[in-house]
Amino acid sequence: MSVPPHPWWKSATVYQIYPASFLDANGDGTGDLAGIIAKLDYLKDLGVDVIWLSPIYRSPLADMGYDISDYEDIDSRYGTLEDWDRLLEGVHARGMKLMMDLVVNHTSDEHAWFTASKSSKDDAKRDWYIWRPGKFIDGEELPPNNWKSVFQGSAWERDPATGEYYLHLYVSKQPDLNWDNPIVRSAVWDVMRFWVRRGCDGFRMDVINIISKTEGLPDAPLVDHTQYYQPASMYFANGPQVHKYIKQMHDEVLSQHDLITVGETPFTHEASELAAYVLPQNRELNMVFHFELMDIDSPSESPLLRKPWTLGELKAIVSRWQRFMRDDGFWNAVFIENHDHARSVSRFGNDSPQWRAVSAKMLAIFEITQTGTLYVYQGQELGLKNFSRTWGIEEYKDVASQNYWNLIKEQRQEAQGKEDVDMSDLLESFAQKARDHARTPMQWNANAHGGFTTGTPWMRVNDDYPEWNAEQQISDETSVHAFWKRALKVRKAHDVLIYGEFVMLFDAHEQVFAYMRNYGSTSALVLLNFKEGRVEVDLGETIGGVAGYAFVLGNYENEEIGLEKKVTLRDYEGRVYVREASLN
Repeated sequence: MSVPPHPWWKSATVYQIYPASFLDANGDGTGDLAGIIAKLDYLKDLGVDVIWLSPIYRSPLADMGYDISDYEDIDSRYGTLEDWDRLLEGVHARGMKLMMDLVVNHTSDEHAWFTASKSSKDDAKRDWYIWRPGKFIDGEELPPNNWKSVFQGSAWERDPATGEYYLHLYVSKQPDLNWDNPIVRSAVWDVMRFWVRRGCDGFRMDVINIISKTEGLPDAPLVDHTQYYQPASMYFANGPQVHKYIKQMHDEVLSQHDLITVGETPFTHEASELAAYVLPQNRELNMVFHFELMDIDSPSESPLLRKPWTLGELKAIVSRWQRFMRDDGFWNAVFIENHDHARSVSRFGNDSPQWRAVSAKMLAIFEITQTGTLYVYQGQELGLKNFSRTWGIEEYKDVASQNYWNLIKEQRQEAQGKEDVDMSDLLESFAQKARDHARTPMQWNANAHGGFTTGTPWMRVNDDYPEWNAEQQISDETSVHAFWKRALKVRKAHDVLIYGEFVMLFDAHEQVFAYMRNYGSTSALVLLNFKEGRVEVDLGETIGGVAGYAFVLGNYENEEIGLEKKVTLRDYEGRVYVREASLN
């Protein structure tokens, strides 16, 4: 039997489900496993190979399930372990795979491990977490260092029972595990084995690059003069033992099975640091989610604020990663949406009624023509957009949104000496950038709440569901959904789009992103107009002549357009051409 030239996960299309917002089968307002089971045929029909579930473990939901109180049980909001078994059976019966979200930098403060750890300084699990005494300055007790939580305020919480502080890089209900303790690592391997034995096909690993902190936990340098607590990722991201620990994970668990693995690696744009997690000879992970592209419109102060971006910046980022250490086996995770980012058509396209569908399809072409494992986030295949600017702050449920809003409001109240301060500029930023936009319930049909629930949804459904929903799009061959379905088939039919060498064309062009993909004797040409307004590009001899190129995909319907040296692209138009070398 011949060995396939590429592992299965390289050509896979992974569909991320945010369970609370996917489909509610029992009418309690929160999505559940039964709802996912009901839509497996929808996902198979779309062209999905792997379903990735955001966390469904038992959790108090301080951070929407990324605070886990029991790794080996399903939260009752979503169902039971038996429901998970039924889901897995349905996934496998349709030839798909199921990937779980592994959240092991931190647990919930309600996890039995932490309950024991905080009970006494002498408890056997005390050093399963990171405990330190406070420090006294001018008679005042302060946290052990000045690290700022990702979600604002100190990264330390004082526990009155023992008088010590525990580290929580996220919210105070998410205490960080002490990965320097080998017993903790063994416990994590056991959690992974539990799910693999049950049939899970892989893991997305939450913030896996921050599990090793710098020894001594030194104070962070002062960069934000408005507050005492400072960003400290230089002391917790890509720490001194992180690769040792992930190599151990690979040896103990991953190498024993044929799994898909992707690590989330925030706070990191340095290519060599990211490569270390992925290069095959390092025996760590298949790929990572890094955020250089997703940070393109974020100022340093906060990802909830917006800064302008240019197509030149986007092209430079994509081009660099498409070519990066290709011959050494580096592999990309290709994504433009997930549960932590606003909708791509609103960020990178144009969500106006005139251009929403066209630009969403153009972004689909952008995604499916890149090397790497492809990730699609729920609703992306429908061209779902950000909710309206008219929604008030009370509609923003995310802890990151609420905490940042409260921080800025308090700063302004103090500076202006009054309670009633203008926050409209921040609400405008949130309307463009908040994570909440990805978390509105799926829009299945034109019924109440978009068919997501028969009850009261945990979060308001985007107001446009009566005219923009899955049922309407499935019956429309010109819809964004129909286009994604076609685009995924085109990607699967042409290995050049998945594995080909990437060659940038017209890199200084401020409106068109054009590139070639070459694989063996096959070439592909991708032309993307990222803006409103027609534009002409002169291919000349840049691609070795236009003869032999066949049109395989475009986002202006029912038109097969031959390739000429001078190409006029319409507003937000995208085209893909493929040329197979003739065999003489």
